[in-house]
Order: sequence, then structure tokens, then C-alpha cells
Amino acid sequence: MSFSLQEKLLVDYDTTLDRDGVSGERLASRLEQIAQIGLTEENGSNRPGFSKEELEAKQLIAGWMKEAGLTVTTDGAGNVFGRLAGRNPSQKTILSGSHVDSVPNGGHFDGPLGVLTALEVVEAWKVVGYTPEKPFEVVILSDEEGSRFNSGFHGSKAITGSGNIEASLKLTDASGQTFEEVLQSLGLTIDDYLGAKRDMTAYELFVEVHIEQGKRLEKENLPVGIVTGIAGPVWIEFSFYGEAGHAGNTPMNDRKDALVAASEFIFHVPNIPTEVSTSAVATVGKMAVKPNGANVIPGEVNVYVDMRDINRTDQEKVVTNVVQLAKDIAAKHDVQLKLEEKINITPVPIGEEIQAQLKEVLIEQGIEPFSLPSGAGHDAMIIGEKIPVGMLFVKSKDGVSHRPDEWSDLNDCVEAVHVLKKFIEKRQ
Repeated sequence: MSFSLQEKLLVDYDTTLDRDGVSGERLASRLEQIAQIGLTEENGSNRPGFSKEELEAKQLIAGWMKEAGLTVTTDGAGNVFGRLAGRNPSQKTILSGSHVDSVPNGGHFDGPLGVLTALEVVEAWKVVGYTPEKPFEVVILSDEEGSRFNSGFHGSKAITGSGNIEASLKLTDASGQTFEEVLQSLGLTIDDYLGAKRDMTAYELFVEVHIEQGKRLEKENLPVGIVTGIAGPVWIEFSFYGEAGHAGNTPMNDRKDALVAASEFIFHVPNIPTEVSTSAVATVGKMAVKPNGANVIPGEVNVYVDMRDINRTDQEKVVTNVVQLAKDIAAKHDVQLKLEEKINITPVPIGEEIQAQLKEVLIEQGIEPFSLPSGAGHDAMIIGEKIPVGMLFVKSKDGVSHRPDEWSDLNDCVEAVHVLKKFIEKRQ
């Protein structure tokens, strides 16, 4: 039986949400058409960054942009912009959108929904004959997920000029292709990529609609929520060095067991974020034991800790406390400790004025305002380093994401369109 996302979306759709030029059926149809590009056997999405599937999805949406009356351009990083000049093109531009690349066998809403809600705003304006005072741009940003190179946000880093091109040039994908070779396969060059940097002072703000990828909105039974900030991740590799030895011939009182020390560390890590803030988190998601033999006392254990918060001071406090915990435990067990920072990204807070305006819109739309942090990274996190950003989350069923069963109800998606539309209109 063939897969139809559109049919599933429309089953329980409330057509009274079709107002002010917004069409739920159009949104469902477009989500369906994108879902068919890179559709997997499990009915998931497979559109890696800088792939022919990502390009095909971009080209499809670019066609819709042109039909909606937008002027479409593509930059040297493959980012696609659809521009509506507005009545006063000299004013600062409001930017909205997301990405269309996916993780392997991912869902159909993560990314595309943000692009299509922004485009649906333009479609609605066209229906009702509204032209904004300020320019408005819909953007499709390249390679947000990073599934191809294990390093994402290449589109948003290109337009902000915040990427590390030397590091990117060292990247290779699973087939051995370098970052430069992959760009060349799409008719792009490194010079093109570097030339994609934009004058971000020309933008008033960036606002991104995204599925929550969590359960908070579902528990509150609310269609959308206001993001208060985007947590920046800090990844540190903690290496505990003891002494490997025979499991049978080494007495218990004469051991330097790296795994025992690492285990105590892992056990206590989850307690630290709760002592700092309600939005802080810390996760041990990867470890390696050496020599990893059933009858050998572990001599080395490498533990990776992911620490996040939406506030830089609290983020740093979590990191400081986790590092101190590791040092204390290493000393207690008489093992050596080595630290190596892998990632350190500054959190992006959402401005109070933007949050207040979104709250005002939600109340006008009859939706109870609810605020929540974003623990995951988004393009808004990168762009937020340069200009103000706003972010709306849409309710996710069971909090599932990056899987074929990722789901957001069409009613909730259309509610997000209305909120985004009114928010942009209020800023005219």
C-alpha cells in the first residue's frame, strides 16, 4: 500500500482553521510532496545535506515560491531565498524558514514544516491581497542536520560567516567524498560557499517554526509554544586512566580500576543539572572501555558528556561542576584524568520583547501561552549569534523525532501558521 502523508494529515483536520487565506490542505499537500523525496522503505525521510534529494526538495519549494510571487535566489552554500520586497524595500527584512535535509530514515516534519509555514504566510497574504510594509524572506537553509559529515548547520554558518572553513575542508562523508568534492557535485565551489556570507545587519530578525521534539506541549495539550532560548551544547571527553590487570590475580585492594571510577562519575552526572537550573541537562551517551576484555581490569575508560542550558552562566556552571566531579572521583580512586573539549556552543536566549509579542499573538488566537526551552540545536541558534531570533514549537506526538513515526497534527501545524502570520504582521 502506497504511503500518503497528506491523507493521514487531513483525516481529522478542522476546516474552520482555513481562514485569512491560510489553507490546511495546501500545507498537507506540500508536506506530502516533500515526503515523497527520499522516502524510505519504512516510510521515513532520507535527504542528507548537499544530496540530490535535498536539492530536489529545494527546487520543488523554489517553484512554489515563484508561484507565490517571490523573487527566488540560491547562494553559494545552496541556501534558497524567496523574497517579497514589501511596500518599503529599504526597511530591514524579516526572515523565516528552516531546512529540508533529514537524518537517515527520519521524520517528515523536522525542518520542512518551518519552511512551509513561512511560505504559507506568503500564500495567505496573496489570497487576501495583503502586502507587508517590510521585506519578508522565506529561506531554506542547507545541511542543518549534519548527517552527511557529522557536522551540521552549514547553510546558516555560511550566511552568518561563523563557520570554520579549515575544519569543513577536512570533513569526509561515508563514501570518502570531501566537503569540497560534495559541493562540486552540486556545481558549487569553496569560493562560492564563502561568498554566501550576508550582511546580517540588513535583517530585523529571524523567526523559525519547528516541531518540539519533546512532550511538554503534548502534556499541556497546547498546539504551539514560545521558545525561551536555545541551549548551547558543550561536549567533553573524560578519559580515566587506571592500570589494566588480570581479573583473577589482582587483589581488590590493589587495583586502579578505570571503569569503577568512570561508573561512579556517570552515576552522579545526572544530579548536577538539577542543582543549577530547570533547563539544564547533562547526558552521558557514549563511552569506550579498554582493553574491554571480560577477564581484564579496565585500564582506560573514555566517557563523553553532553551538557546544555539556555543561559551561558548556568551552562558554564554545569560544566564546571561536572569537571570538578570527575577530578574528585579520579582522586578518590587513584586514577589519572584527562579532559578534551569537543564542542562549545554559546546558548541563544530569545529576547523578552519577541517573547512578549508572541505571547500577545497566542492570546489573540485563543491559545494559552506556554513557554519552554529548546534543548536541541537549530539554525536559529547559529543565526541568533548575529541578529535577534524568535522561535515557535509545534506539538509533537509522544515527543518522537528523527524517526518515521515523527508526527505533528495538521491542526497544530496550521495554528502555527496563523501565529507566525500575525506575529510578522504585528512587526510591520
